[in-house]
Amino acid sequence: MPDLCNLLERLSNEFGPSGRERSVRALIREEIAGQVDRIEVDALGNLIAFKEGTGPAPRLRVMVAAHMDEVGVMITQVQKNGALKFRPVGGLDSRLLLGKRLVIGDERIPGVIGAPPPHLQTEAQAGKPVGLDELFIDIGAENDKEAEAKVKVGDYGTFATRFTVLSRDKGWPTVRGKAFDDRAGCAVLAGLLAERYPVDLVAVFTVQEEVGLRGARAAAYRVEPDAAIALEGTVCDDLPRPEDEDTTPVTRLGHGPALSLMDRSVVVHPGLLRLLQETAEAEGIAIQYKAPAIGGTDAGAIHLTRGGVPSAVVSTPCRYIHSPASILNLNDLENVLRLVAAALRRIERAHLARM
Repeated sequence: MPDLCNLLERLSNEFGPSGRERSVRALIREEIAGQVDRIEVDALGNLIAFKEGTGPAPRLRVMVAAHMDEVGVMITQVQKNGALKFRPVGGLDSRLLLGKRLVIGDERIPGVIGAPPPHLQTEAQAGKPVGLDELFIDIGAENDKEAEAKVKVGDYGTFATRFTVLSRDKGWPTVRGKAFDDRAGCAVLAGLLAERYPVDLVAVFTVQEEVGLRGARAAAYRVEPDAAIALEGTVCDDLPRPEDEDTTPVTRLGHGPALSLMDRSVVVHPGLLRLLQETAEAEGIAIQYKAPAIGGTDAGAIHLTRGGVPSAVVSTPCRYIHSPASILNLNDLENVLRLVAAALRRIERAHLARM
């Protein structure tokens, strides 16, 4: 099995907010270049890799997608005192941002997200979440001219988090890093390319998922797949709860790949869902189900392309996604790879019958 931990580390540490995925794309292209038959980059920046199947023609064409982009910020104003105003790129919660370190632009200028300290807050502000409009980025500039020598309006920023191994215990190997949504999926997708399958595999590393599933829509139209699987790093909500809170976690760390039944963007194709369930049972892979109606994935755009594409979603549970740092279990990540690889060996046209 490919060294997913090493690849995930390199992917996680890379800079790649929505619309600025080129560094991630270059890393992935170099990683997979010797394992595929052809690589293309489309007008939006999607990286599309083709791998011919071993089965008799006509073969199924299966698109497997993972998005390269991460949430981040865009600089919108340089103030006279040198502070930078910004807007989120993708879903960010202002409550997570105070005091967090960023890197900005091609030069990776370091900065810190600041806000008025408690000492200077009014009575009306005290104890309330700080809104995005009140936040700013401090890059240590004395004034606007000094700041503009380093950063321009329109520059992007991402969290400065570096990948860390938290535990190497075989039963509970965990790692921390940024952008596991969806560099976890990218690592799995790159790992899938280590072998050939009976079907023609089209691996698509998409752009701009966090701002509206944009890359996947264009790529699926171009690829015209018979079926699709989206790989994601998804919400994990398994931390301690009040004893009287009777709710089910979205997913649990260490409980295996998470299969979606439906979310806000797609109702999973029942034939593909059944394929994944049967494959997991045959391979002895524990699976779990992501709580319905939570979030959305590239499958939401892919399944609506042209006349429709049967689509499924397989996710790696990640705590604290869309934050400065996430945590995942490497066993889950490796089992996502095992499950999808085995499903690609088993998939047949019968699985794609009408819903």
